Amino acid sequence: MATTTKSPAKKAPATKSKAPEQTSDVTESALNELFLDELKDIYWAEKHLAKALPKMAKAATSDELREAILTHKTETDNHISRLEEVFSSIDEKAVAVKCEAMEGLLKEGDEIVEETEDGSVTRDAGIISAAQKIEHYEIASYGTLRTPAGVLGYNDAVELLEATLGEEKNCDSLLTQIATSGINQSASTEKE
Repeated sequence: MATTTKSPAKKAPATKSKAPEQTSDVTESALNELFLDELKDIYWAEKHLAKALPKMAKAATSDELREAILTHKTETDNHISRLEEVFSSIDEKAVAVKCEAMEGLLKEGDEIVEETEDGSVTRDAGIISAAQKIEHYEIASYGTLRTPAGVLGYNDAVELLEATLGEEKNCDSLLTQIATSGINQSASTEKE
């Protein structure tokens, strides 16, 4: 009598948005823990950036720069909401853990404002510099969060993180455009 063996059924592509079932695979568990740690870090960073942006806008001389900063403040509020959606999509409570990097970047921005003359174009150039350092940190953070989210099967989180990543890249490009449209050139001729 011949025996038949069933070939394993092919699984449909994963589209899970909730936390995957944990296996004994230590790597997956460690990656999930790293993902959560980084998520908590950027959540703190965004919340504190939202508080700092109005001060940066107030210190700016250029109307175009001020408007860009205030627009990004609105986007940052949306980033915070998206991060809360990411936490929810993986059945985790939204918790912020102090981000040393963002704290340092915000402090550097404050120092630039304090060390430059009120109303000077050099201050605007400094604000752009500080803001772009922040944007680059955020771009790196969202980019590196997106990858493990995909590996872990957090597809809803991937979409949310990609949306924010795109906005961060757009903000960085806008800041470059503002700097190169005349602010840096004007600052180069301004006397101390």
